[in-house]
Amino acid sequence: MEQYLELNKSVREELLNSVSNLSDEQLNKEVEEGRWTIMQVLHHLHLIESGVTKAIQYTLEKGEKQSAKVKPIELTVDRSTKIKAPSFADPDARFITLQEMKDKLKESRHALLRVVSNSNKDQLKEKAYPQEIFGLMSLDQWVQFIGYHEKRHIEQIEELKEKL
Repeated sequence: MEQYLELNKSVREELLNSVSNLSDEQLNKEVEEGRWTIMQVLHHLHLIESGVTKAIQYTLEKGEKQSAKVKPIELTVDRSTKIKAPSFADPDARFITLQEMKDKLKESRHALLRVVSNSNKDQLKEKAYPQEIFGLMSLDQWVQFIGYHEKRHIEQIEELKEKL
């Protein structure tokens, strides 16, 4: 579990570094019709992390033990396949400042760390929750998924930055 949390931490640092020199106006600028702004990508990441944290918490409390095969979640970073975000993770179109989003990302990360640190590590392996693409995934793989998902979107942010 520690290596997953370290991966998530280093990817989050990379994410924040990738947007640190952009203005709030640049972050909220639509650079391509029908595509998210950089800020909407960041908001989506916050919503996914919050949703995953709630799913982990719920499954720890109410879920039955289920064995789930280890999934190749490292494929999450492969952007050759476009994946529609679940509706709960559709970002707002409103103007959001970088500081406000950093606070939201910090809040969702603290919630995830709190759930993981207060949980039984065996239960994180023994309980599972379905994922849209990979199917039933163990809760510890969900923790790891957060980092890979953010890494996927760092590439998207870099593409959007080139078009600014």
